[in-house]
Amino acid sequence: MTTRILVVYYSATGNTAKLAAALAGGAADAGAEVRVRTVAETAPPEAIATNPRWQAWVDAGPHDELATLADLEWADGLAIGSPTRFGGPASQLKSYLDTTGGLWAKGKLVDKVATSFTTASTAHGGLEATVLAMNNIFYHWGAIVLPLGYGQPHLLESGNPYGGSFVSRKAAEPDKESLEALRIQGHRLATIAGYVRVGRGGA
Repeated sequence: MTTRILVVYYSATGNTAKLAAALAGGAADAGAEVRVRTVAETAPPEAIATNPRWQAWVDAGPHDELATLADLEWADGLAIGSPTRFGGPASQLKSYLDTTGGLWAKGKLVDKVATSFTTASTAHGGLEATVLAMNNIFYHWGAIVLPLGYGQPHLLESGNPYGGSFVSRKAAEPDKESLEALRIQGHRLATIAGYVRVGRGGA
């Protein structure tokens, strides 16, 4: 059977969504069946209205289907992405992840291969802390945490061995360097999840 990859993201202005799409593309290039899902926007309208790019992104939606627990159970591998919020993931993504207790209790999340990615507006705005915070959830699930690493020369320039990331200075959109890192991350996720699937007798 084909390896199944789920990409779940929260994006306020579209940058994290672009990283999610690049990662999904890399997984598809590796032969995986890929689902891309987002999570519900829960911020109050008055907060969204303070940022024109945030308001425009919300107004242009919906951008992808909302993630469900069934999506998570379906997947062999998972990637989650969020903009950094004070060194951690956005509450919108965390709210979805906080609903997984039932799957966790049944052991449904054990040995899923999982990886994370993020965006921020400043170079030292908590990128690594956010990825590591998201990865903490995977440890509790019993998932196999997959770093981006430095396995390809390109990744020495893109800056983060923990998971793909992008610094959006002056509202910049993701550049080719960061998108390529996410494509590599997606390909790696699909490849390793495929190995795990075969090892479990799921080929």
